[in-house]
Amino acid sequence: MRADLSPLIAATAQWLTRAYPAAGGAMASALCEVQARQAVTVAAWLRYPTVMDAALVGMAGPGGSARLDWISGAETRDDVEADEAAWRSWVDEVVASWAACLLTDPELAALAVAGLDGGDHTTGIPMEFRRLVAPDTRDRQAAALLRHPDLLAPVAGLHQGQLLALLEPGQALIA
Repeated sequence: MRADLSPLIAATAQWLTRAYPAAGGAMASALCEVQARQAVTVAAWLRYPTVMDAALVGMAGPGGSARLDWISGAETRDDVEADEAAWRSWVDEVVASWAACLLTDPELAALAVAGLDGGDHTTGIPMEFRRLVAPDTRDRQAAALLRHPDLLAPVAGLHQGQLLALLEPGQALIA
């Protein structure tokens, strides 16, 4: 069993950076990718808080990007290459929605990061999500589309209520 969320995190972050790309060259792309990956990591760890949860999604799969592609207006083709379809099958809609919420609201992102403390994924490792919770001017410029609340609203709105309920004070981190 796979207890590792890295395929889900990588695919969902890739979906976000393709749907809301950076403008401004290689450095901007790298900064945008780091922010997407940090948001997706936090969202995935909240969505699948235990090793067992991670193992189960590893066995069952997260569902894919079809609905996100439709909502975001991304064009998909019937003749998509197998490699393209393969990574898209590891995109998690709920994680993408939660990550979009975190990218557009730094206070919510800080609350989410604080909620990870002591969880299965963070035990014994240092956590730093600075580019997510305290982006500087360069980070914001690089990820202007990725952090734009109006552009991300259709994706963020999909599962925002679940995230807000999860992060309410006194709630256990179960999704």
